[in-house]
Amino acid sequence: MKLVRFQHQGRPQWGQLEGQTVHVTGAWSAARTGETLALGDVSLLAPAEPSKIVCVGRNYLDHIRELGNDTGDLPAEPGIFLKGPNALAEPGGMVTRPDWTDSFHFEGELALVIGQRCRDLKPDVALAAVLGYTCGLDLTARDRQKTDLQWFRAKAADRFCPLGPWLETDFDPTDVRVQTRVNGEVRQDGRTSHMIFDVVQILTYVTRFVTLEPGDVVLTGTPEGVGPLESGDTVEVEVEGIGVLTTPIG
Repeated sequence: MKLVRFQHQGRPQWGQLEGQTVHVTGAWSAARTGETLALGDVSLLAPAEPSKIVCVGRNYLDHIRELGNDTGDLPAEPGIFLKGPNALAEPGGMVTRPDWTDSFHFEGELALVIGQRCRDLKPDVALAAVLGYTCGLDLTARDRQKTDLQWFRAKAADRFCPLGPWLETDFDPTDVRVQTRVNGEVRQDGRTSHMIFDVVQILTYVTRFVTLEPGDVVLTGTPEGVGPLESGDTVEVEVEGIGVLTTPIG
């Protein structure tokens, strides 16, 4: 099932998407109200209402190599950083290229949204805590990443996390293609099976230290091929079995 968060007549709502028809539910966990809307008549919003966005860095070996961070052994545990809810941007929404960075980069990723409060998850039940999966774009000010104490400007600035277009609830994250295109040209092309830490390992690790709440977002890392963006570019992140997240750069 595809879950969509959208705005209609000035009010944010949730619904279930079938073809081009949105069955309104109000909340993501609620039953259908009986009202239906055409997909083309609503404005899609980021399909999450998080208290926090937990991100995994350097989770693909080839990406570690391209950044010059492969001088030692593979990471023994996931590298975690945070974005706030301020970083969310809606599918199709423009993101303005910041004037305070000289190196504005794209990182396409598989993202997931949590469906229940969870702490200290065990491997056999970790995936049951996931409401659904979607496409994420981890926008990065690469030059500021080198000087920030905690990647605050580099990763967590306003609208630095486009998400969407919807949540896919029936999804196996084990081995799917993650592709990023800039102006139609393929720039990243990887598979989740190449992750150093898979989704289950990420969830069990994160929830040892932090309680995840319903609506929280987890980004799982990016394949190799990251690169710069300029005003006028259009980024597409496609996750096999989910859809395409499109983000124009203004």
